[in-house]
Amino acid sequence: MARVKRSVHARKKRRTVMERAKGHYGNRSRTFKAANESVMHAGQYAYRDRRARKAEFRKLWIQRINAGCRAEGMSYSRFIAGLKTAEVEVDRKVLADLAVHEPAAFAALVGVAKAANDQADSADGADQAAS
Repeated sequence: MARVKRSVHARKKRRTVMERAKGHYGNRSRTFKAANESVMHAGQYAYRDRRARKAEFRKLWIQRINAGCRAEGMSYSRFIAGLKTAEVEVDRKVLADLAVHEPAAFAALVGVAKAANDQADSADGADQAAS
């Protein structure tokens, strides 16, 4: 019989895979071959979804901001444009938090955005009238 010198490492590797597969369904948590495949796929899903999570949260923040804006009688796009014009640098995460937990503060920001939009619109109107 051939001599095996990597027994300790091989067993450790298998034990690690089996520990990671705990809670997986059926053979995926009982046999090394199925568990190894399951763990590899789980790692790929985790890698992909860590990146997808960022986009999902951004979508959620935008929905919350939009709901807060609509309650104040303004669209999301006009709100963001107004904040940019007014040079207010607050990210969407904070805006969404304000919209949900502090409606009064969010309403003040909507007021700032409305004022900036009105000022920009009146300046555009004056430019067009002059030409």
